[in-house]
Amino acid sequence: MELIQQLALAGGLAWASGIRVYALLFILGLAERMGWFTLPPSLMVLSHPLVLGASGFMLFVEFFADKIPGIDSLWDAIHTFIRIPAGALLAAGVMGDQNSAVAIAAAIVGGTIAGGTHFAKAGSRALINTSPEPISNWTASFAEDATVAGGLLLMFHYPRLFVLMLLIFLLVAVWLIPKLWRAIKTIARRLQGFRRGGIERMPARPGP
Repeated sequence: MELIQQLALAGGLAWASGIRVYALLFILGLAERMGWFTLPPSLMVLSHPLVLGASGFMLFVEFFADKIPGIDSLWDAIHTFIRIPAGALLAAGVMGDQNSAVAIAAAIVGGTIAGGTHFAKAGSRALINTSPEPISNWTASFAEDATVAGGLLLMFHYPRLFVLMLLIFLLVAVWLIPKLWRAIKTIARRLQGFRRGGIERMPARPGP
């Protein structure tokens, strides 16, 4: 595998892990098992029937959990501890045929990329969930599904273009994530203020 292909694969797997880790694991395992793509040796275990069954089941669960307002944010919070380590491990696995220093460096960078996509996704979905209607939530979720599918196709067929797009994404994420979290904290403070105001306006109960 050429170096640019390795870089695209390592960066792409880390990037997709932060959005749809179970879909990514299932697609990789299926692609290897069907002979569509040859994974690096350290990642071939993804094509094992047990791993395919587990990733396929979790893909099914995540597909619906990600489309329920409120549940999706809880799901994102839990998966902070899954998506980022998965991105690091997958990136390291791609570079596993290099020396250990390269694999460790890939894990560090991969975890950072996965963290960037995860927090950008989680932050934007938390803001969307402030709207009471579910349509925007469903639209965002399906858009994320399509983005991951399109990104993986680009990664496999046009690795150089994908690496360029990934660099652009990372620059945008560095700019966007602080703004998302400031907006979330502002909304949280306003909601807290409304609750306090409501409690203060409640009439006292008459004594016995």
